[in-house]
Amino acid sequence: MTLRNTAAALGLALTSAGAVWAEDWPDRAVDMIVAYGAGGGTDTIARQLAEPLSDILGQPVVVKNLAGAGGTIGAAAAAGADPDGYTLYMMAAGHTVAAAMYKELPYDPGEDFVGVSGIATMPLVLIARPDAEIDNIEELVTTAKADPGGLTIASVGIGSTQHLTAALIASELGIELLEIPYAKTPEGLAAVMSGEVDFMVEVASTVIGQIGSGDLKGIGVTSPEPHPAIPEVGTFASAGYDLDVSTWYGVAAPAGTDEAILSAASAAVAEAVGSETFATSLGERGFILSPSSPEAFTQKFRDAIGVWQKVREDAGIEQN
Repeated sequence: MTLRNTAAALGLALTSAGAVWAEDWPDRAVDMIVAYGAGGGTDTIARQLAEPLSDILGQPVVVKNLAGAGGTIGAAAAAGADPDGYTLYMMAAGHTVAAAMYKELPYDPGEDFVGVSGIATMPLVLIARPDAEIDNIEELVTTAKADPGGLTIASVGIGSTQHLTAALIASELGIELLEIPYAKTPEGLAAVMSGEVDFMVEVASTVIGQIGSGDLKGIGVTSPEPHPAIPEVGTFASAGYDLDVSTWYGVAAPAGTDEAILSAASAAVAEAVGSETFATSLGERGFILSPSSPEAFTQKFRDAIGVWQKVREDAGIEQN
């Protein structure tokens, strides 16, 4: 299926002043910048997406890893690229976290980018050691308020999504948890499973298996709805707390990219996300597919920047 047929099938009319340009796009390879190293989660999703997207566009989609400085090197390269539709940016939730954690950046994390489409989301889970006497969010609040600072939580990576989400949870619940730092996620998980610390916040896909086996206990999920792989774990929203946090992936482009190209690219990404191989791969890993319009994804990442900035400030976490 050609790109023009894809756009037509999804009801996307290319009628703006840039329509002729969009009809000619793409006529050569499209670069997709990944701001993290090869083999990581963002890189894996980018490469899995690039294959069906290349077939849909009729041109190669070339993944380029520009890693370093917490993802800001790749982001800067994407922001500074020509807004001609030939540079796309595989944006992850870490992009918005970096916006909150760095004092100065060579780009504006919100205004220098425009969304193409969301790809997938994954909530985080507050997990506990398997023998914890706390089984749910309500019991956590009661216990923590009776003994402020008496419960411990593993912290992996200052300024990471997990770290800031833990701070957000404590703030929303009005409780105090004693933070115990660990260098890497496996170390933090081992500490929780052994009972060295009481809690940890982690991306759901990482711990679904351990929750199912009983090696970890799920206390609360950060999405509005329960995760389908662990439906027995309640959500913070169902417990009455205004908390909706997910790690996510999407495709963005440099600000100023023609709207007709964005619409066409969004249609192509949506089709690629829905392809059998890609959808099955992410579904098996617990991801929830979330293709969206350019406008919706732009709003999503710009809103997230403000959320994380407030969380960092409220928690007194210093910027780098």
